[in-house]
Amino acid sequence: MKKTTIALLMIGAVALSACSRDRYNSATDGANNSGVAGSVNDPTSTAYFNQTIGDRVLFMVDQSTLSPQAQGILDQQAQWLNSNTAYSAIIEGHADEQGTREYNVALGARRASSVQSYLIERGVAPGRLKTVSYGKERPLAICSDESCYQQNRRAVTVLTTGAGT
Repeated sequence: MKKTTIALLMIGAVALSACSRDRYNSATDGANNSGVAGSVNDPTSTAYFNQTIGDRVLFMVDQSTLSPQAQGILDQQAQWLNSNTAYSAIIEGHADEQGTREYNVALGARRASSVQSYLIERGVAPGRLKTVSYGKERPLAICSDESCYQQNRRAVTVLTTGAGT
């Protein structure tokens, strides 16, 4: 009798877990989150913007001119922003550690302004874009080497909710 009871309990547990897995599978299965709001597979999410479109562009030494690669990323950003009008953006300008603090803040401002102007030229409403410069104060990579400098010479588009925030 005990073996039969244990067998029935185990069968019931397996059946119950299979039912609950099917019921919640689409929302909890990490391998297939294509319909989950906010996931990298949701084309209206910030995760999608950051990882699929790209939230940053890089610059050459002492430059605020947009490279063809940067323009390609910004074209996609503009298209995404024009399709997702509930978002605004703060464009952060950054520089590497070379040069004075004052010079790098000014360079970061030129980089952020360059990105902002490009996005506006592509139809993004000016009131949805703000700029800020951090100069060399927020490095991604910390070392006195060109590999780190390259990563720190950037402009990052940070999404915010609400037009004109």
